[in-house]
Amino acid sequence: MNDITAGTLRLPTRIHFGYGSRAQLPEVLRGHGRRVLAIVDPFLTRSPVLAEIRTALRAGGLDVEVHSDIEPELPTASLDTAAEFARTHRPDAILAIGGGSTLDAAKLVGLLVTHGGPLRRYYGENLVPGPTLPVVAMPTTAGTGSEVTPVAVVSDPGHDMKVGISSPHLVPAAAIVDPLLTLGAPRAVTAHAGIDALVHAVESYTAADPDRAWDATLPVFTGRNAFTDVIALRAVELLGAALPVAVGDPDDRQARENVALGSLLAGIAFGATGTHLSHALQYPIGAVTGTPHGLGTGLLLPHVLQVCLTDAGTVPRIAAVGAALGVAPSTVEEQARGAIRAVARLNRAIGVPASLAEIGVTRDQLPRLAELAARATRLVAIAPVPAPPTVLLDILDQAYTGHLAEGNYR
Repeated sequence: MNDITAGTLRLPTRIHFGYGSRAQLPEVLRGHGRRVLAIVDPFLTRSPVLAEIRTALRAGGLDVEVHSDIEPELPTASLDTAAEFARTHRPDAILAIGGGSTLDAAKLVGLLVTHGGPLRRYYGENLVPGPTLPVVAMPTTAGTGSEVTPVAVVSDPGHDMKVGISSPHLVPAAAIVDPLLTLGAPRAVTAHAGIDALVHAVESYTAADPDRAWDATLPVFTGRNAFTDVIALRAVELLGAALPVAVGDPDDRQARENVALGSLLAGIAFGATGTHLSHALQYPIGAVTGTPHGLGTGLLLPHVLQVCLTDAGTVPRIAAVGAALGVAPSTVEEQARGAIRAVARLNRAIGVPASLAEIGVTRDQLPRLAELAARATRLVAIAPVPAPPTVLLDILDQAYTGHLAEGNYR
């Protein structure tokens, strides 16, 4: 396995994890001022948890205003509206409570309030000119890792797929991950968010190791990372064991805790390294099918790993993923193949479809999907193997039927 001797981390100043950790909110927010805008998922507006949090914040001397008009997929117009609401309230900090879209919305509202619009000015990497309103992020799902990452994703009607804004200035000021907030998540949400977290960890661990120009502005996502290797593998270990339990028994507190921790660790890992081909392919697939992001990345991961086996230096890394998933020791090559089988079994156990055909993709769409995925150059560049459109089309061909090159892993 190739050793890495370089790395970069960009993280919140404070990260709190554990049951009850939400009690830290008043102290964390007071460090940024008195006026707080809480951006929350719509379904939380009448929840006892939100009422409890608002009561605690007000008792701590904080002035709290709530905005809950968060639309799925974050169309840019809805973010402009949210930013206008924020300007009216003039917050010192933003508290984000919800799933990945809500956390991304909070990051982008902070950006718009500080630096102005339109959002398209910031599409891509390193285009945010400076610090934004501080965001304290508290996720209610375990999967996106947005509470610790430098990226937010929006829907723009002028683009064929979702668009990312990536900058170190988008990393939240603090993250508070209380697994209690995930206990009410439906099984499908738990499954799709959780498998996406696994993809984050695996793609972080198998990312390329590009040359670094230390005397220039670094890319936001720097590829394989000395700091994150052990973090990513621990995330794989936690998620592989706990995710099927959490999906099968949503009230299992230990499983929920382990999935939440696995998701957090995966976010820490890929927030530095980046992700690669499963995500590049899922962006156009999600736009065409309207299916959940994690469903698509999870479905694609075994096929992406199969292609990554063609790089000799990546095979030991895939084998290490297999070991973290409980694959019995064997030769490096067999343990790597076992990792692919283990991911496919995990998908099946939590209800992720085995083929693109099952989610409504047609064969004649595959070339266009490969072409669109190739435009996600940041993601494709981080892959450990060259991935021109022809290789992306090979992955899609396999994923369309659910068959891999060496056999059916369903």
